[in-house]
Amino acid sequence: QVQLVESGGRLVQAGGSLRLSCAASGRSFSSYGMGWFRQAPGKEREFTAAINWSGGTAMYPDSAKGRFTISRDNAKNTVYLQMDSLQPEDTGVYYCAARTVSSISRYYYEYTYWGQGTQVTVSS
Repeated sequence: QVQLVESGGRLVQAGGSLRLSCAASGRSFSSYGMGWFRQAPGKEREFTAAINWSGGTAMYPDSAKGRFTISRDNAKNTVYLQMDSLQPEDTGVYYCAARTVSSISRYYYEYTYWGQGTQVTVSS
């Protein structure tokens, strides 16, 4: 069993930056692929970023490329999402997710464990 706890969400002005953190329990964290997804009110959960077990491979949707950076520290059992140049359309609840294989994925149904989410609100 893996527990994920996100933190770092808050209200920020457009153009600002945030760094989200996701702390994971469990001994197998370093072997898991990790991802971030977000969900805006009334919308489906949306892929935001993913990283493989070593941190050597990352994936982003076009909306995040050049603005968001996912990273991980396996010694700390933590994955991060650095978000720059935030826009109001980035508003939503951001979820951290873990999949029990080491590779990368953009599909929410390939993730087994989910955190409770952290709210990010970007004001214009």
